[in-house]
Amino acid sequence: MSIAQDLYPTEEDYLYEEEVLRNPNNLKLWWRYLIAKSDAPFKKRAIIYERALKALPGSYKLWHAYLRERLEIVRNLPITHSQYQTLNNTFERALATMHKMPRIWTMFLQSLTHQKLITRTRRTFDRALCALPVTQHDRIWECYLVFVSQRGVPIDTSLRVYKRYLKYDPSHIEDFIEFLVNSQLWQEAAERLAGVLNDDQFYSIKGKTKHRLWLELCDLLTQHATEISGLNVDAIIRGGIRKFTDEVGRLWTSLADYYIRRQLLEKARDVFEEGMTTVVTVRDFSVIFDAYSQFEDSVLSIKMDNMDDSDEEDGNEDDIEEDDEEDDRLDIEKLRKRISCFWLKDDKDVDLRLARYEHLMDRRPELANSVLLRQNPHNVEQWHRRVKLFEGNPTKQILTYTEAVRTVDPMKAVGKPHTLWVAFAKLYETHGDVSNARVIFDKAVQVNYKAVDHLASIWCEWAEMELRHKNLKGALELMRRATAEPSVEVKRRVAADGNEPVQMKVHKSLKLWTFYVDLEESLGTLESTRVVYEKILDLRIATPQIIINYAMLLEVSANPNPLEHKYFEDSFKVYERGVKIFKYPHVKDIWVTYLSKFVKRYGKSKLERAREIFEKAVEEAPAESVKPLYLQYAKLEEDYGLAKRAMRVYDQATKAVPPNEKLGMYEIYIARAADIFGLPKTREIYEQAIESRLPDKDVKVMCLRYAELEKNLGEIDRARALYKHASQFANPKSDPDFWNKWHEFEVLHGNEDTYREMRRIMRSVDASYSQTHFILPEYLMQKDQMQTLDEAKDVLKKAGVAEDEMAALERQLLPTTNDTSAKDGGRRLGFVSAGLQQNGETTANTEDIELPEDSDPEDEEKVEIAQKEIPDAVFGGLVRKRDEADDKGKEATDTENKENDGHLGALERIKRMRRGA
Repeated sequence: MSIAQDLYPTEEDYLYEEEVLRNPNNLKLWWRYLIAKSDAPFKKRAIIYERALKALPGSYKLWHAYLRERLEIVRNLPITHSQYQTLNNTFERALATMHKMPRIWTMFLQSLTHQKLITRTRRTFDRALCALPVTQHDRIWECYLVFVSQRGVPIDTSLRVYKRYLKYDPSHIEDFIEFLVNSQLWQEAAERLAGVLNDDQFYSIKGKTKHRLWLELCDLLTQHATEISGLNVDAIIRGGIRKFTDEVGRLWTSLADYYIRRQLLEKARDVFEEGMTTVVTVRDFSVIFDAYSQFEDSVLSIKMDNMDDSDEEDGNEDDIEEDDEEDDRLDIEKLRKRISCFWLKDDKDVDLRLARYEHLMDRRPELANSVLLRQNPHNVEQWHRRVKLFEGNPTKQILTYTEAVRTVDPMKAVGKPHTLWVAFAKLYETHGDVSNARVIFDKAVQVNYKAVDHLASIWCEWAEMELRHKNLKGALELMRRATAEPSVEVKRRVAADGNEPVQMKVHKSLKLWTFYVDLEESLGTLESTRVVYEKILDLRIATPQIIINYAMLLEVSANPNPLEHKYFEDSFKVYERGVKIFKYPHVKDIWVTYLSKFVKRYGKSKLERAREIFEKAVEEAPAESVKPLYLQYAKLEEDYGLAKRAMRVYDQATKAVPPNEKLGMYEIYIARAADIFGLPKTREIYEQAIESRLPDKDVKVMCLRYAELEKNLGEIDRARALYKHASQFANPKSDPDFWNKWHEFEVLHGNEDTYREMRRIMRSVDASYSQTHFILPEYLMQKDQMQTLDEAKDVLKKAGVAEDEMAALERQLLPTTNDTSAKDGGRRLGFVSAGLQQNGETTANTEDIELPEDSDPEDEEKVEIAQKEIPDAVFGGLVRKRDEADDKGKEATDTENKENDGHLGALERIKRMRRGA
């Protein structure tokens, strides 16, 4: 065979040819030659590869490169092309020396798989597994499984290959199961999956859980129920239900679906019912109920569709009845027709199935409630809801209550377990069976509840039932029985057991005693009621309201005969006991009621005793609660006592109340003093309020009111002095209203000098506030700021101000010389003069107003002061009363008054002159 001319070496190849001829066993020379001829046609390169491989048959590099170029040549050719045969022969020649190289085998096997040569490919896979060591088999099996999973490969072949592979690596059984499912080999797939679930050491390489595998098995068994045999499907699925408590609803529906596909409808219905009565979650119940209702609906639809065939069946029955006239008892065919028409074989059960479907839908609330009770059988609220479901059916309600009180453990109950007993007894009561209701209550009071209040509620409900049926004595007897203290023997026996039931503590239940005392007040006598109240006090379970109720009972029951005040005194003794038992704030209502009742009862007759009670009340009361007591005390003195004592009480109240109530208390004090003694008396109170430790804003308010009083009385200078005193608490920038009032005052009642003095003080106060804001932290300028330098220094030290800075501040705030101390001794801290002090020297205020030189006070105009009559309010109520008494004896004492005119005071002389005019 002649070789084409273009395949011969060219002149450019002579150099490479000489090198490879000189040293044919050198791989580098052949590889350099192939690289140089990379652009040459494949046929020419194939000749070079063949020559090189003939010289170096064991070179993996040459074989690998040669085979890759061969594979690239056939990439786009059909599998029937002759080049594939050449490629396969080349692979076979390569494997003669490269049979230990897995890469060569995988290239060959992938090529054979692509060529669809099933038998040759399978045998080549087997040769590769035999040639390669076991450690490299995984690379071959990966291609092998891809090959057997292709279409066209016989199922038996694939099964055998997979089984061989599982012997090599059993962990990939999930792939085998997936292959079986895809191949519709349901029987073996189910058996393999069941074997996996039975293997406790199985670990899914795909991350599937046991629960998911169970669901897959259930789906497989139910969807192909007629194609799988040899497995106990019922036992398998029930085992999964017992093992997995989550989402068991799907397993129950799978089991029912299995029987439906096997045409066992009644068995499927039993499975649905069993599932609904065993699941413990609402989600699983909903899954089962929805599947059950859908099953009944579909069966009903099929039966209704088959009703059209009923006419033909009726015709068959008529034919059978006609044939009965003959003696055909040995005719097998006719006998079969008779059996088919028997009533057990009757398919006309649409009404039955419809009734069954409606019954299922009606039972849904009851079944759902049963699920919730299975979750927690001690849930009291769910038992009440279950009883409501059977409304109108007393028998079922009684059975439900009976089951509830037997099931619910009071120590584990969620809710109030005693309500079950109460509702149970009321059920009998509503149906007129009071005797059985009493039996239920009697059993209920013997149960050991978690809380005493539960047992007390049952006793109260029992007594209320007796009251509803007019058994008044029975109700009282029940309360006496409930509140009776256990005997010493019973206490000793319970103490030995170590578990004290609530029956041992119910005699101290406040709820029980409150109900008992109400019954005694309504049905018993005064003495019996007092005995009950006394027992409550002895047990130390009384409340302030019980104390008040006890005292009110004695007050209402008091003898109307004024000579006998026995019960009134007893009621006051009860109040005394109450104020000794309780402390503030609980005793506040007792004190208020006690004082009001005592004053209302005795008034002026026992004034000293009332004063002692009030003194004790205000002594024990805290500052927050003392104000109403002082007002009540002062009212007593005003109505029945002395005015001076009333003023003394108001004065004590102003010192006892908290700072935020002092201003209001002073306002009341001033108003009452003005009404009783007249306006001049209020001056002392105003001065006391201003000098007391009122907050700055309240001091300013009191000064303004005091100044207004002095202005009305014509004391202009006193009013101006009050404005000056209050100015140190009014910042001109934040409180312009004060300065506007002072300005109006000076315009109406002042002169040029007083107005200038007001302006000077305003500038000085403004400068002092500005300087203080500049030096001190902002929080020192808030309301109720520090009044002493020591407090300011402490706050500055906490704020982190250095000692030298505090010393400088102290020098600025304090007078610099002893000479100025006397002059500025009355000045408050924080108030600075119009001059600024620096390093001990005083510099004048550059903003001082320059007065004209020719201004002379004597040249100023004379100001005429208008005179007004003294208002009657100045003299107060006591003076008016005295005037009325004086008018009665005026005529008898005219002569004596004229002789004693020189000894009268100014106020009395003015009054005499007014009356004479």
